[in-house]
Amino acid sequence: MYEDLFYKRLAELRANKGVSARDMSLSIGQSAGYINALENRNGFPSMQVFFYICEYLGVTPAEFFEEGNRYPGEYQEILADLKHLDQASLQNVKAIVKGLAHKDK
Repeated sequence: MYEDLFYKRLAELRANKGVSARDMSLSIGQSAGYINALENRNGFPSMQVFFYICEYLGVTPAEFFEEGNRYPGEYQEILADLKHLDQASLQNVKAIVKGLAHKDK
């Protein structure tokens, strides 16, 4: 179960970041084909390399496995900005988000 989620999330988060598997592999200090091999279900990274992957993708290990969160970096940024709003502004944002979420259903 977690194996499938790992491979799926790695490919999804990398694609959302808009980088090639080769560039990501080299950026985290691995061979050029490392991420491609992982995405093709050839093994798992060590814990240390997993942390490098998370850091490169800009996610925490928990966010990496949070399947419903397709854009964790943007989510973190929005949450940080929301902390600076007053209650009335938060209610307005909440209404906008609810409207957008129901529009997609």
